[in-house]
Amino acid sequence: MTYTDMLPESWRGVLGEELEKPYFKELTDFVAEERAKGPVYPPRDEVFAALDATPYERVKVLVLGQDPYHGAGQGHGLCFSVRPGVRTPPSLRNIYKEMKEELGHPVPDNGYLMPWAEQGVLLLNAVLTVREGEANSHKGKGWEKVTDAVIRAVAERPDPAVFVLWGAYAQKKLPLIDEERHVVVKGAHPSPLSAKKFFGSRPFSRINEAIAAQGHEPIDWRIPDLADRA
Repeated sequence: MTYTDMLPESWRGVLGEELEKPYFKELTDFVAEERAKGPVYPPRDEVFAALDATPYERVKVLVLGQDPYHGAGQGHGLCFSVRPGVRTPPSLRNIYKEMKEELGHPVPDNGYLMPWAEQGVLLLNAVLTVREGEANSHKGKGWEKVTDAVIRAVAERPDPAVFVLWGAYAQKKLPLIDEERHVVVKGAHPSPLSAKKFFGSRPFSRINEAIAAQGHEPIDWRIPDLADRA
């Protein structure tokens, strides 16, 4: 199955042409060569998992991460999220701390953010694959062009959205977004290196206030514990 075939139906109309460009074949050949040499995350069938979980017309919020977690079993195609049962990574632990402080929600026992994605939070990494144990190893190979097209597609929709850009890397994408039509929530990255500036930034309230003003249902940010999942 080609990557174009793997693209979820709702995104095909806005991204299909992008995947037909010559650079995309070079990119997919590169990723295939990398997989032949050793582990690459996430698995091939989860590369577009964020787009799969949040259809184009349902995006209320776009959160931009950098690249997937590079440890075995961690990443599954949604930025900041890990599979159920995998230890919650430091950046996500800091996101949860802020959520608890700001909204009073308990810190969950897992880092699986699918409940956010299912409510319209597109958890997009700028780079969609990574070599095991090597952060940013697939940076600059072409994924950024694909994910820029995703950001542009959401920004060009008639229906406004909220773009969450944490850290300098994410904020480089500002030129792709019309800030007069959309709301951009900027702040420090939740990584331990910049968490002091992240804490107290109240992103969840700011996002939900913007969503409500845009005429959408706010996000329920609570993540259930594993035992409470249906």
